[in-house]
Amino acid sequence: MTSTSRSFTPVTATIATVHTAQLGRARAGGGAVVIVATLQSLAILALLRGIGGTAGQEARAAVVSGATLTVVAFIAWNLLAQRLAALKAGGGLDYYGTLPVRPAAVVLGFCTCYATFAVPGVVLTAAAGIALFGLPVTHLWVLVPAALSSAVAFGGLGALSGLAPTRPETAALAGQLGLTAVMFVGLIPPGPLPDWLAAVRAAMPLAYDIDALASALTPHPDWTGITLRLTGSAAFGACCLAVAARSYRTALNH
Repeated sequence: MTSTSRSFTPVTATIATVHTAQLGRARAGGGAVVIVATLQSLAILALLRGIGGTAGQEARAAVVSGATLTVVAFIAWNLLAQRLAALKAGGGLDYYGTLPVRPAAVVLGFCTCYATFAVPGVVLTAAAGIALFGLPVTHLWVLVPAALSSAVAFGGLGALSGLAPTRPETAALAGQLGLTAVMFVGLIPPGPLPDWLAAVRAAMPLAYDIDALASALTPHPDWTGITLRLTGSAAFGACCLAVAARSYRTALNH
């Protein structure tokens, strides 16, 4: 294929094709893992409800938000990193390299697939958390943009974790460590943390979506903060996706 023919391939068509192909594979091979991810977040909610049910509303909102978006991190970061690393090691990505498609479109196709796969778990965890912790549902619609921006951020990190390392074991480790980091910033409310640690946490892009959704689950959301955090998360994810696309292109050339 010539470079000219590649430039005329519609990006949206490529994303849709990769998304559809990988969604079928993900359902067949990862359905049980998604159930585990959802049950894990539900179990954490139940546990924290038992030991912190009398905490302030902001702390309860933070826990529910963190548990909900941890499902996205588990699938869009951890599972995606392992999937891409396995394909890279086994030569499965070479197939896409023979097609007149752009690397960014291939990476986006994988990311949208795994983000879609997380939707049922996100909805179930959010509904259960709001019921368990008695949070208002007035602004629950913020879950939609928060889940989307977290899918971009965690999906970008997942793609980067799976494509950048030279060994699949390193990619798996990066995915696990990333999930652990998300659970730390998501399931530990910032209030009890030391000031310096709370400041570090607030500056981490991993916390942007979690804090935005947590604010929306309180009676008086900080709309300016929510907008800035969601925008910052999406921009961070876009940068990760761009670097992941370059890593994919590099992998094809070796």
